[in-house]
Amino acid sequence: MFDDLNDLYQQVILDHSRSPRNFKKLDGANRVAHGHNPLCGDRITIYLHLDGDVISDISFEGSGCAISKASASVMTTALKGKTIPEAQKLFSQFRQLVTTENAESGELGKLAVFAGVHKFPARVKCAILAWHALVSALEGRPCAVTTEENTTEPKP
Repeated sequence: MFDDLNDLYQQVILDHSRSPRNFKKLDGANRVAHGHNPLCGDRITIYLHLDGDVISDISFEGSGCAISKASASVMTTALKGKTIPEAQKLFSQFRQLVTTENAESGELGKLAVFAGVHKFPARVKCAILAWHALVSALEGRPCAVTTEENTTEPKP
């Protein structure tokens, strides 16, 4: 059973990597943030359209490994229509999921496919990059985020 579930998770990640959802520049975005993972070269830009505190639309562009691209793809599908506090809660739950062995994945839906990432510490930064860029966009921070020790760098 565990192997079947693991295979399913891998299939979902590969599907979102090969055919990412919401992979485009979002015209009319009122928040934009950039992220960079120097370890494996992932670069991502998150585009948000906020209506008050609701994410009415979200997309991303960039390049990177399968985990990075799939994480951004699943994240964007999970966050459309969510409020800023709901997005922040999902970020916290996702971060716990990819960094610890005993994380709860019940409320995460498809994001649960990243549960095994914690076993590969170098891949945690890949999975969380889009999320850090999201938080930067939600907070309206102008600097690009990087996965190295939660620092920022000038925008590319």
